[in-house]
Formats: sequence, C-alpha cells, structure tokens
Amino acid sequence: MAKHLRIIGIVQGVGYRAGFDAQARSLGLAGWVRNRRDGSVEAMVCGEHHALEKIITWAHRGPMMARVDQVNVEEVDDVVVDSDRFDIRATE
Repeated sequence: MAKHLRIIGIVQGVGYRAGFDAQARSLGLAGWVRNRRDGSVEAMVCGEHHALEKIITWAHRGPMMARVDQVNVEEVDDVVVDSDRFDIRATE
C-alpha cells in the first residue's frame, strides 16, 4: 500500500523532514520525503495500512515549530521505492 502526501503550511526550516523521516522509520515505512520549491513538503510512503494511518496523523501535526495548514493524500498504485528504506531527498 502506498500514499503520496503534500503538506502545506509552515513546514520548511522547522525540522519537518527530519521529524517525518524519524516517524516513518519508527513505523517501518519505506519511501522518501523532500521539500518542494513552492514551500510545501512532499512524501511517498509505502507500508502497512495501520502505519500509513499513523504517519498521516503525524503529518497533520508535524514537529513543534511547524504549522500545518493542509495535508493532501493520494493513494498510489504503481510506486517504485526501495522496499526497506526511507530517505530524505533533495529539494525539487
């Protein structure tokens, strides 16, 4: 199961990617997270349904310094990610 997330708000420069990475790893998820040039954060996460629900819940909250205004979540069918790792990618 895979989800594509776009997180909008004050989510850059506040530790959002590092926090998302830590949460995803603790939940056993694979995928990646990165900043977008428009100021949002984007993530692709793959794993068990319950773990995906937990990371989505965390995404709405984020780290203490973040202000999350919106989280867009899309289910993804054809995803290619390294099935046993999670990465922080460069800004795109």
